[in-house]
Amino acid sequence: MSGTVIPPKPDINWQQVAAPQAYVDKTPNFFGELVQETLALTRRLFIQLQRRPSTLIAGIIQPVMWLVLFGALFQNAPKGIFGDTPNYAQFLSAGIIVFTAFGGALNAGLPVMFDREFGFLNRLLVAPLASRYSIVLASAIFIISQSLLQAAVIVAAAAFLGAGIPDATGLGAIALIVFLLALGVTALSLGLAFALPGHIELIAVIFVSNLPLLFASTALAPLSFMPKWLQIIATLNPLSYAIEPIRYLYLHKDWGLDSVVMHAFWGDVTFGSAILVLLGFAVFALLIIQPRLRQTLS
Repeated sequence: MSGTVIPPKPDINWQQVAAPQAYVDKTPNFFGELVQETLALTRRLFIQLQRRPSTLIAGIIQPVMWLVLFGALFQNAPKGIFGDTPNYAQFLSAGIIVFTAFGGALNAGLPVMFDREFGFLNRLLVAPLASRYSIVLASAIFIISQSLLQAAVIVAAAAFLGAGIPDATGLGAIALIVFLLALGVTALSLGLAFALPGHIELIAVIFVSNLPLLFASTALAPLSFMPKWLQIIATLNPLSYAIEPIRYLYLHKDWGLDSVVMHAFWGDVTFGSAILVLLGFAVFALLIIQPRLRQTLS
């Protein structure tokens, strides 16, 4: 006796048939997620700055006060003591721009250190981030943006005080110099933030290194004004390689990469070689903190 075999009814999801879903590509986009995370963390830092703007205001007022007070203090100094200009504000502007960027970048590790102590950094480390290096990138973007803003205000204040203003190409060179210096110092500060046990130790390092590096550079006086031993130290100081090119832009309308900006004890330093020194300093700082970052962020 033959019977008819009835096939089982297919399991059809009529809801999907009625409302078909669009195809979604779930392939992870690492670069897009890294940019999104970095922008979100950078926005957090700017929100903190917006809620407590006193840090930015003080970081702008203090260098302007230095420019005004030091310019008035040495207004009657003998001619020729500060190089080719009798205007000490013109001579000092480069030092104030560089030292302000240096001071701000040196404090870059403090927000990360406070996040460590308050436990927020641990929350970020266990979050499903595409790359934990976005924490470092966000801090670097925040500090460098702040340094460029402060440099723009100082340039404007110096122009108001009679120091003049470089041309558009010169302003771009100043921005590049500030960027390279801030990048290198920010990297070192972030490395210290992950290496030191607490913010007290980091603040101690900042206080100990701040003023000595200022006075052991050409920020306040030319090399010819210093004793021989201090000249040697100043020519080994990365700050001098940021100060002298900017100062040359203020004192000379015609400049190029082959223009001699500093007479070191081993030879002449050109504008282009000073930029290369700053680039090498930034690369060296980024490389030297890599082992510590991998140990902390892995």
